[in-house]
Amino acid sequence: MLQRFFLAAFLLIASGFAHALSQADAKAMAVGDNDARIAALNAAAATGDASLARFLQALLDDEVKVAGDKVYIVRDGKAVDAASAAAVALPDDAEDVTNNNRMRGALEAALAAGKLRDPDAATRRAAIASLREGADESRLPLIERALAAETDASLKSELELLRAAVLISSSDAAKRLEAAKALGTRADPATRNLLSERLKPAAEGGEADAAVRAAARSSLDAISAKLAWGERAGVLFSGLSLGSILMLAALGLAITYGLMGVINMAHGELMMIGAYATYLVQNLFRAWLPDAFDWYLLVAVPVSFAVSAAVGAVLERGVIRFLYGRPLETLLATWGISLVLIQLVRSLFGAQNVPVENPAWLSGGVAVASNLTLPYNRIAILVFAGFVLVGMSLLIARTRLGLFVRGVTQNRPMAACLGVHTARTDTLAFALGAGIAGVAGCALSQVGNVGPDLGQGYIVDSFMVVVLGGVGQLAGTVYAAMGLGVVNKLLEGWAGAVLAKIMVLVFIVVFIQKRPQGLFAVKGRSAEA
Repeated sequence: MLQRFFLAAFLLIASGFAHALSQADAKAMAVGDNDARIAALNAAAATGDASLARFLQALLDDEVKVAGDKVYIVRDGKAVDAASAAAVALPDDAEDVTNNNRMRGALEAALAAGKLRDPDAATRRAAIASLREGADESRLPLIERALAAETDASLKSELELLRAAVLISSSDAAKRLEAAKALGTRADPATRNLLSERLKPAAEGGEADAAVRAAARSSLDAISAKLAWGERAGVLFSGLSLGSILMLAALGLAITYGLMGVINMAHGELMMIGAYATYLVQNLFRAWLPDAFDWYLLVAVPVSFAVSAAVGAVLERGVIRFLYGRPLETLLATWGISLVLIQLVRSLFGAQNVPVENPAWLSGGVAVASNLTLPYNRIAILVFAGFVLVGMSLLIARTRLGLFVRGVTQNRPMAACLGVHTARTDTLAFALGAGIAGVAGCALSQVGNVGPDLGQGYIVDSFMVVVLGGVGQLAGTVYAAMGLGVVNKLLEGWAGAVLAKIMVLVFIVVFIQKRPQGLFAVKGRSAEA
């Protein structure tokens, strides 16, 4: 037993010395033509010597000098032996080691290969990404060694892709054929791009072997079929995300225009006010409650509602109350108010966009497929829009204020005869619609730019949603918003963003010509008259 112990210890020590960087190894990597230096570099990197990284970094930093058979690292005027790291005197005839771009690329790849053994998964992931650039067959031993030792499933998958990317460019047709078939089992955009590159004409550097080309074509078709489902799901999610934003923007308008009949061209600016209120709350949390910064949005939602509702109440009492029943004058007045609000914000905050930062829990996303990641902020807006819709529906259908609003909307004289304070109800209803617009602005601050012109991009779409869904119909607003969002994204992929907008607008115009009441008509005797 004792003899075995000493034998194992001897072998361990001997292997350690065998793998230690020597002066001969250092000189082979520092002096000579590029091919010889790179071959020596790859051989040294394959040993897994932990001290190699120090020497390679010195080479990259141009801190290596050679004198005779000795190699030195010179840093801050002090020289050390490249192999032992012992302090030495630098000879007067020591010459600098120079590296061209090819050599620097090989040095960076060798450094990255060394990081493949790092215990931190993020460092290993960055090393794999670095090796992927310009990978060739000389790095295959490093990749296979890392692949055998890797325990993280996602990193192992990336290393397998990297290995296949190296083999698909091998000089051996059999290896290329094996790699082409192996890549067909994957389903990610990187693999599709790799195979597409290999299927270029042979004259442009593509695959020349017919069997390999056929295998690569078959694998590419299989990967494209798999990725197509992720792309379709991505378009659907993008459409629903846009629809939720349109719904938030249109819900407030569904009250002010749908129920009250007020053509409020300042609705977009009320959204802008909500977004700027969110910006101010963010700054207050950053200055006074930095430890609770990630929760500022929970305060910003009610603040944006209150600020926009207050502005809406002032507008209703000061201007709009005198214009009920006069749609043209209301349109012109609210358009003028929108210009005033835009200029006021520019005077207070400047003409440039202001930064609104996502909380940590809204940053990032969930990867449901290799080519589909759902951002947390978009998911949150979908959920938030649902809560706002449910809350608004309950308020209109189940509360005293909702009853008064419906009564005043349907028959103002009768509601007044029954004791309803119609003027106060008008103010509260308009403030409610303005507050919902402010909440929409708060949500929009998490997915887009916050600036004086924020509302201009949503006012037309909001009116289209309300008119298409049916004036005064919340269910119609929801269906119209979601439908327009999905259709718009589908058309964008086919005809581009500008033509998609035009086609949607033409569709709505034709639809309203055929069905003026929208998707959901008002029920009752007034609708039959």
